[in-house]
Amino acid sequence: MSFKNLGLSPSLLRALDKLNYKQPTPIQEKAIPPILAGKDVLGIAQTGSGKTASFALPTLMNLQKDTRLRNRCVKVLVLVPTRELAVQVNEVFHQFGRVIENHVRTLAVFGGVSINPQMQKLQNVHILTATPGRLLELIEKKAVKLSDVQTLILDEADKMLNKSFEKEFQSILKLLPRKRQNLLFSATLSKDLEGIREVLLKEPTVIKIEPKKTNIELINQSAYLVTDAKKGPLLRYLIKNNDFKQVLVFASSTYKVDNIVNKLKKNGVDAFAIHSGKSQSARTNALAHFKAGKVQALVTTDLLARGIDIEFLPCVVNYELPRSPKDFIHRIGRTGRAENPGQAITLVTEKDLPHFKTIQKKMGKWVDLSYSEEINLHGY
Repeated sequence: MSFKNLGLSPSLLRALDKLNYKQPTPIQEKAIPPILAGKDVLGIAQTGSGKTASFALPTLMNLQKDTRLRNRCVKVLVLVPTRELAVQVNEVFHQFGRVIENHVRTLAVFGGVSINPQMQKLQNVHILTATPGRLLELIEKKAVKLSDVQTLILDEADKMLNKSFEKEFQSILKLLPRKRQNLLFSATLSKDLEGIREVLLKEPTVIKIEPKKTNIELINQSAYLVTDAKKGPLLRYLIKNNDFKQVLVFASSTYKVDNIVNKLKKNGVDAFAIHSGKSQSARTNALAHFKAGKVQALVTTDLLARGIDIEFLPCVVNYELPRSPKDFIHRIGRTGRAENPGQAITLVTEKDLPHFKTIQKKMGKWVDLSYSEEINLHGY
């Protein structure tokens, strides 16, 4: 299958070629035609499968039918759960939007930064990617209106529909026109997603792309039984002894993330933190430096477990286990991508063992467990 067979415009095809998109991924192949036809779509596919382009390309095509705008009335609204994902999604829309026949303006808005520059930039925006809280702030200040929205897109829809966003999401829904196209995309199909499907989607095209088992197989997994007190020295030993140039470390809380970063820095490991307590500029800079290979270790909460695509990441460390087995799979899925092997290391305490066993059962793969007592951690 070629992109030429999907009904995309010559300008988009040229842009795809220039950006080195060789052929459509399964989610792109199945989602683009029904979106072009104006149908509602529920798309389930893992992170890194090309979901963003699968809704961005046909949405841009559909906008070409009429790009006229009323003042501060956007035509496409994309809701996302995090600032990082807002930036990433907007970049994809911007890449393609600037090359099509009728130029399309895109913008990402999110909290953690001053609202005034975002208000000023909202003139003549066709496609707005937003986190719910900041969007409602902008609506309250009359900086943007949703009365002309033709297409509503929820990216990482299962997270958008959990309790933390429920009130904001319902407030936004009330401001949207009833007649519109709805597109829901997610890496997993949760109960919340099944429920909203009945309310939000009208005779949707349902697309479910099964994750490739080879992704897990490409990841060399190992685990260490360790006490809480020795987790820090063991992490530093693993980074230094293996000469890891780029490692993504997951912890369970913002406090723990900051603590890990401080101790890594004190021990000569260049490290940055990303979590909800950091300013947007700090988060953006940390991620950019890490992606560019300028930072050895990036420590984060599950904020970066999904949605963010980091190519050729060699190693992931679970400093602490996530609550959900699905989140564990999403975490380690940051490595072992694009047919490149990766390494995932998990630090497990005695009390973690039952939960780690459950995670392995859900994952369908057993991980060798080593004993940290056998490692000399003196000096780490």
